[in-house]
This record gives sequence, structure tokens and C-alpha cells, in this order.
Amino acid sequence: MKTPSVKPAEVEKKWIVIDAEDLVVGRLAAIVANRLRGKHKAIYTPHVDCGDNVIVVNADKVRLTGRKYENKKYYWHTGYPGGIKERTARALIEGRFPERVIEAAVRRMIPRGPLGRQQFKNLHVYAGPEHPHEAQKPEPLDIAALSRKNKRED
Repeated sequence: MKTPSVKPAEVEKKWIVIDAEDLVVGRLAAIVANRLRGKHKAIYTPHVDCGDNVIVVNADKVRLTGRKYENKKYYWHTGYPGGIKERTARALIEGRFPERVIEAAVRRMIPRGPLGRQQFKNLHVYAGPEHPHEAQKPEPLDIAALSRKNKRED
């Protein structure tokens, strides 16, 4: 039996929706990154975008374990000398764009390069329970049911 090597035209992309309420960020990001890359499929080909389109809702209700909510820092640089800035996870989640916590975690779990950037564009994260992708008929994926460690209720 030969190892399948699919072409981009042969890939079937599904839409899945994930409710991130009370889910642990790192575990959620690992599952989402695998879905975006297509590693859950038998036809996975490393150099082809064969992953699914993933919609994550309720991004403002995710959980972080330990003291990461207070202590984890996100850094960025303005481009000017001495322009490094930081913000805590708490400031991001309680701020204007809480979906950036999930986006940052997933972005760091996919490869850097043109294919990784293309795969990352298939991620759609929304802070609230609503999303504008109903026409694609996304299938729900219950991540909390996969493992008891995925959901955290404090």
C-alpha cells in the first residue's frame, strides 16, 4: 500500500465550531492547531493545507491554570528603540480583544512559514457566543468530553 500524498484540489475542508467556555487555553490551542494542520486526518500531507476551518466562540470565558491568569505576560515590540511592551493575560482577557489569547497560543503551535500562515487564516475566534459562519453549517466539537483535564471549573 502506498502512502497517500494528496493535492490541494483533493482536500475536503470541514467547518467545526468549538465552545471555549471553561476550557484550558493550552489544551484547547493544541487541539485547534492539530485541526488546522489536518493531522487528525488519515490523508495528512505535511506540505499541503489539508486542515479544517475552526470557529472558536466564547473566547472571553477561557481558563488558565495555576497563576498564569495573573503572571503570564505577552510581549510585543513597537519597532522603535526600547519599544518592548508587555501585557498580562488578565489584561488581555478582560480587555477589548480577549480572543487574542487563543490566537497567540494557536499561532505558536503551527509552523512558521507560508503554509503555517495560510493554515492560521482558517481560524476564526469570537469573544461572544455568536459567529457569522452559520451558512457553512459548522459541526460542533465537544473538547470537554475528550478529557476531564480539558475543562476547568474553579
